[in-house]
Amino acid sequence: MLQKDIFRGDFLKLQQLDSGFLELSFDAINRSVNIFNQAALDELLDALLALNDQPDAKGLIFTSTKSVFIAGADITEFSAVFKGNMIDLKTFLDKANNAFNKIESLPYPTIALINGFALGGGFELCLACDFRVMSSRASVGLPETKLGIIPGWGGTVRLPRLIGFDNAIEWIALGSHKKPAQALEDGAVDAIVEPELLREEALRMLTAAANGCLDYKKRRKQKKMPLQLNDNELAMAINTSRAVILTKVGASYPAPIVALDVLSKAAKLKRDAALEVEFQAFSKLSLTAECRSLVGIFTSDQYVNSVAKKYAKKASKLVEHVTVLGAGIMGGGIAYQNALKGFPVLMKDIDSDSLALGMNEANKLLAKRVDRGQMSALSAGGALSRIIPSLAYQGAENTSIVIEAVVENAKIKSIVLTDMEEKIPAEAILVSNTSTISIDYLASHLRRPDQFCGMHFFNPVHAMPLVEIIRGTRTSEETIGLAVAHTIALGKKPIVVNDCPGFLVNRVLFPAVFGFDMMLVDGADFQQIDKAIESWGWPMGPAYLIDVVGLDTAVHCFPSILDGYPDRMKEIYDVSPTRLLFENDRLGQKNGKGYYLYENDVRGKPRKIADSKTYELLKTCINGSDVNSIEFSDDSILTRFMVPMCVEIALCLEEGVVGSPSEGDMAVIYGLGFPAFRGGLFRWMDEIGLDVFCQLADRFKHLGKLYEPTLRMREMATKGEKYYDR
Repeated sequence: MLQKDIFRGDFLKLQQLDSGFLELSFDAINRSVNIFNQAALDELLDALLALNDQPDAKGLIFTSTKSVFIAGADITEFSAVFKGNMIDLKTFLDKANNAFNKIESLPYPTIALINGFALGGGFELCLACDFRVMSSRASVGLPETKLGIIPGWGGTVRLPRLIGFDNAIEWIALGSHKKPAQALEDGAVDAIVEPELLREEALRMLTAAANGCLDYKKRRKQKKMPLQLNDNELAMAINTSRAVILTKVGASYPAPIVALDVLSKAAKLKRDAALEVEFQAFSKLSLTAECRSLVGIFTSDQYVNSVAKKYAKKASKLVEHVTVLGAGIMGGGIAYQNALKGFPVLMKDIDSDSLALGMNEANKLLAKRVDRGQMSALSAGGALSRIIPSLAYQGAENTSIVIEAVVENAKIKSIVLTDMEEKIPAEAILVSNTSTISIDYLASHLRRPDQFCGMHFFNPVHAMPLVEIIRGTRTSEETIGLAVAHTIALGKKPIVVNDCPGFLVNRVLFPAVFGFDMMLVDGADFQQIDKAIESWGWPMGPAYLIDVVGLDTAVHCFPSILDGYPDRMKEIYDVSPTRLLFENDRLGQKNGKGYYLYENDVRGKPRKIADSKTYELLKTCINGSDVNSIEFSDDSILTRFMVPMCVEIALCLEEGVVGSPSEGDMAVIYGLGFPAFRGGLFRWMDEIGLDVFCQLADRFKHLGKLYEPTLRMREMATKGEKYYDR
């Protein structure tokens, strides 16, 4: 098909086809994907203006030369606009809305050919078209609520008029990507075809519309008019949707409920009035702390991914075979994740019961995927067959990487790692899944310390995205590169940190654990503490978290942390409450009793129950008779829990353990479940101000150095500096 250039820029081109149709193709120069930034929007308006010189055109097709259609708006530009005034924001949003309204007013039909992703502003452009044909491998959606905002380029207006109020609020409020079948069923696209047939089908539909066989004018009228719902139907839809949103998202994220309010207010309005409702809500959300935090997470995640890719490029080879040294629940989870991603795995242990436990764990996780429709039984069987349980080392001679996951004991780990080093190829690397033991200490027993590093998975392995890659003093860049590359291949998020007791995540967590213990010694109720912390946004409070992790696991980590930071961290007074419960055979969910008792619910999941025996035990470690004079408001509980973590992560940054605030924040979000709408520890301190943070810490300076901000933090507070301004 012959093409003639009408307009060509850095982001798109407009061409005339010999069929009489026009093609506007997104083709960003020197970019792997298309995104909407200010320059791209300017070019879109220029290209649409050039259409005035094409009076004989019969239709317009929107395409992309990239592997995706349009990935969305440039969030870095959005962030800058958010810091401006409402006039700047209105100008930015109007630019896209003017373009999309122009598309809806063209004197001929339009169609979007969706390949790859069409998300956010990219999908809003598609909604402005009369028809949409989608690749069977594409995804579409409006994920803006995940950034603390709502669609701002007409998505809240056009989508409900295409797919109905109920479907639209589910799409917008939950912000999920939609696969082709769901998009077609809901009415968001008009056809699904294989990628190689996209162009042919789009041109066929456009021809039918141009010939009057498809009524595109009726479509346009529908998108510009109010929704066809009576008051009772609308009220019922609103109430149902509100309940669903609060159940699935919760009240801490305002954007989904605001989206519902916008759709509700705009339901009885025409397009232009509805767009104004959208703008007013968008502008208010753009000023919220939640928006700043969620946009910050998005940019930090991109930064962390870019850092990981740079490390991965340093690997001169790829992993072809994996040995997991140590089975059980953790080893089984690591073996499962590797097998799921296609790697053959030797799972080695000295105990047949541990091997059985590891295989059962992998089999259970695969069975769940089958039950959920995430993979076929045949594929699950294939993944399980890739794991070879063994009491012997046969097969290790072919391995690329050994992931050690034996008991958290420095002497035992040193023995098994030294033994394993003799049995693997000279070019293979050894990594330890240790959560606290020094990498340099473990490397000191090895002949090839340059080919050894930490690779700390979090439990449960299949669910937790973070893997800490710990660099020892003698670890080579090639080793780090291969460990990072393999972590990416496993679908996990690698963050490289330098060796120190507890590394990054556990080093940051345990000060909060000791702060929690101190509150108990001072007479606080652990249930009140949990409720206060969970109300702030954490998925679970410290007592519940320790039960889930295991009191034995926590106590076994104490020595590394306490020996590493004796000036700040110490077991509380004569008896640590957590240690006390552990010494009374309370291990948490592992044996059904910790801070709470546990019983399985109807789905077989452990349900926590308050236990009077816990309080009886804790009475023995309450400090003194003046305990009742200590106030434990939710604010004081939060401060005593949060300040030690913030001080410790600041020290990690100052000491070079972690490379940036972005990596530190993403580590606590991915590894600890820090509430995303708070943005991370560094971003939370920026949000409240370091001067306010230091004042909060000073309220509890009598509790020791755990609550003492660093000199650098105080300097930044005095100067009004922020971590993310540096």
